[in-house]
Order: sequence, then C-alpha cells, then structure tokens
Amino acid sequence: MAQETFKRYEKKYILDEDTFTPFFEELRQYIKADEYGDYTICNVYYDTPLYELIHRSIAKPFYKEKRRLRSYGKVGEADPVFLEIKKKSDGVVYKRRKQMPLPVAMAYTKAKSPLKDGGQIGRELDWFLQRYQVEPKVYIAYDRQAFKGIEDDRLRITFDRRIRYREDRLDLAQETDGTLLMEEGWMVMEIKIPGSVPFWLARLLSKYKIYPTSFSKYGTYYKQKLLKERKNVR
Repeated sequence: MAQETFKRYEKKYILDEDTFTPFFEELRQYIKADEYGDYTICNVYYDTPLYELIHRSIAKPFYKEKRRLRSYGKVGEADPVFLEIKKKSDGVVYKRRKQMPLPVAMAYTKAKSPLKDGGQIGRELDWFLQRYQVEPKVYIAYDRQAFKGIEDDRLRITFDRRIRYREDRLDLAQETDGTLLMEEGWMVMEIKIPGSVPFWLARLLSKYKIYPTSFSKYGTYYKQKLLKERKNVR
C-alpha cells in the first residue's frame, strides 16, 4: 500500500550541470538510489478560476496549500494515480494523498461528490474540493532521479530535470511532452528530511556554494504566464 501521509521539511536548490557533477561525485558516498530509481512524475495542478491558490502561495504566507493529481509516468485506465493535497505551515510540509484508478479520480473531480470509504484523508479531499471549487489548470512533468541516505533512509534527495508544462491535454493518460520551464542543463534538487540536515550534507552544500531557494514548479509556470499576458497587453 502506497504511503498516504507525509510530514517533513523540504529544501529546494537550483543547480546547473557544472555544479552538479563535482557535487554529486562527493555526495554519492553518502546516498544510494531509492527503490524507484529514475522515473517521470506527471501532475495536473488544480486551482480556482482566478488562480487564487497559487496567487496566495507565491505571496509566501505562513500557511499555504495546493491540490494536484499525480502519476508516475503515462498511465492507463487501470493504473493508479494519486489525488493529493500539499500543505506548508511554518516551514513544515504536510502531504495527504489517496490512491485510485485514473477514471475514478477524474469522475470524482468533475462530480464533486464525497469519496466513498475515503476515511480522514477522503474527508480532507472532499472539504478542499467543496471549499475552493477548483478546476484543472496546467500539466507539469519532469524526470526525477531519487536517492536516500545510506545511514538514515528517511533522508531523501531528488534531482528533477527537464521540467515541462502544457496548458492543453490536461490528462495523465496522454504523453509526457511539454514546453520546458527551465533551460536545458538546469535542475531542481530537493532535500527532504524529518529534522535537521546532517553535518556531512551541510558541509557539501557550503563547499559548492549551493544555497536554498524558494521555488515552486507551478508557481514558476504561473509567473511566466502572467509575464506573457502582460507583454501581450502592451
């Protein structure tokens, strides 16, 4: 059974290949590939008609939340997808998700009727859907390499490349193509930990001058969308 709840600190970093290569050579002695290895993550992000959720999120409030439908690669009707709510409060990330077949997830979103036997997580999903009346807004996919700590496998480090989006075909059963959100050669590293960063990792980050940044894939897409719209108005 896939994990349904998460609570952890998440730090994000933007790296280019020139920084990644020597950094990873040292990092690899402390980490190993997780059970999933390399894979593609596909998301459909939901928001209100006026993009209220992401507009609030990029204002960096104390508390923020988002909703998405996620799959690991292109899926068929019998393959599982995850309905997720991701919340962040005072730097701590909380994620709740429910696994179900793609047709069930799509029907649930359209009908906005309560999940059957959804338990506490189902009630949270129901509440979110009823409160915000969200709709699909953008498809975002990326290719991920995932690792975990050798000494502590609760430490996860991921590298996301070729982050891409599209505003049509908002369907996880479609191909994973899209327009690049970042230039080739750049990636997002995420460090996910239940507590503080290990000393050896803090040392490596300092050595290679890799600093945390506030970055959201959906937020970056939204900012680029606004910029295009403003240019078109002029």
